[in-house]
Amino acid sequence: MNTSQTVQQLQAEWVTPENFRRYGQVIFASQDGKAFDAEDAQLNLQNGTPRFYIMRLQKRGRKFHKITRHMKCTQCLGSLEGKDWLIAVCPPRNDVNEPALEEIAAFRIPGNCFIKLNEGTWHAGPYFEHEVVDFYNLELADTNVVDHFTHDFLKSHQLEFEMV
Repeated sequence: MNTSQTVQQLQAEWVTPENFRRYGQVIFASQDGKAFDAEDAQLNLQNGTPRFYIMRLQKRGRKFHKITRHMKCTQCLGSLEGKDWLIAVCPPRNDVNEPALEEIAAFRIPGNCFIKLNEGTWHAGPYFEHEVVDFYNLELADTNVVDHFTHDFLKSHQLEFEMV
């Protein structure tokens, strides 16, 4: 039995609406009074009670081996205090129960925007080098109980990722 582990580096790109489109949306500030349009977060929170909260995370680093998806709702994440952070994503392929290894991408998210993940988008993060970062999180009240599907690359491929 081979138990050796490989660390694969993922080059993190600065997120833009264009390079993140396969996974969801990037939302930047807009002028007050602007009418709702396609640049606003296109949310699906109809399958339960929305939960909007602030989660405090301690120093997370840049490595991961588990990636998760939620099939019943969109999810929005953004940091408070202008801190940048990292996330790895893989596009949804809802007919397949694991992420496509060759399609995993990493992004650096600046502290002046938030991201909306499409239903089924695999994601690992938030990750960061700061000591502590508070994130606002919009999902469903029971997302982490009934809509939380995780793939472990250590178990399936003896693989860990590092975002650089």
